[in-house]
Amino acid sequence: MKASLFAVFACLGAALLMAAAPAFAQAAEAPRAQAIEAALAGQLQQFALDASRQAASPGLRVQVRVGRLDPRLHLAPCTAVAPYLPPGTRLWGATRIGLRCADAATHWNVFLPITVDVFGPALVANEPLPAGRVLGAGDLRSTEVNLAAAPSLPLTRNDQAIGRTLARPLAAGDALRSADLRVRQWFAGGDSVRLVATGDGWHISGEGQALAPGLEGQTVRVRTESGRVVSGMAVAERLVEVAL
Repeated sequence: MKASLFAVFACLGAALLMAAAPAFAQAAEAPRAQAIEAALAGQLQQFALDASRQAASPGLRVQVRVGRLDPRLHLAPCTAVAPYLPPGTRLWGATRIGLRCADAATHWNVFLPITVDVFGPALVANEPLPAGRVLGAGDLRSTEVNLAAAPSLPLTRNDQAIGRTLARPLAAGDALRSADLRVRQWFAGGDSVRLVATGDGWHISGEGQALAPGLEGQTVRVRTESGRVVSGMAVAERLVEVAL
């Protein structure tokens, strides 16, 4: 699914730069912000559909909702309006695109809010589930949800959730995300753990003693059999992955 989402971003970005430009050029002669909105809306809807068809996963569906520029804006006529993505912007959820006038006679720069919804299959709660619930197979089902409704992606497979404990309550139909689950403790401080490091064509392993509890996805310090202290990521039961 991650590769599919990257494909969606790439398709939307390419369409933004190629398909929208003619409409912006036509609208640039009108000084009011509403004229630019009108020219942009149709283009956004069209390249959202194109991106959906080109996405790697046929299960993904994309919708774009165009926001409004500040109605008080009166933009000087411009013959070279260029759309662009502000640095760090990704076309995901609530976001924005920039509109910049590059005309030699005048310069302005405004931002248009848009919302990019990406729909795909994910796990949702079958019924209201309280915090502290240990999840079983009957608690969840797979259905289409808006993957972009929150910054973190929802879980898609039962093996990612079954046996895990909810950190917060879920309403019926709510998508299950990693942040909704309690962090697993893979081992306690003082436990013996296995250290592994893997590279291109090689694999190293050893033993050590954890100097702190090993929480899922968090860095932990381990004293090796030689007495050296190294840091690694707690990744499984009594297992620490070390980057060399």
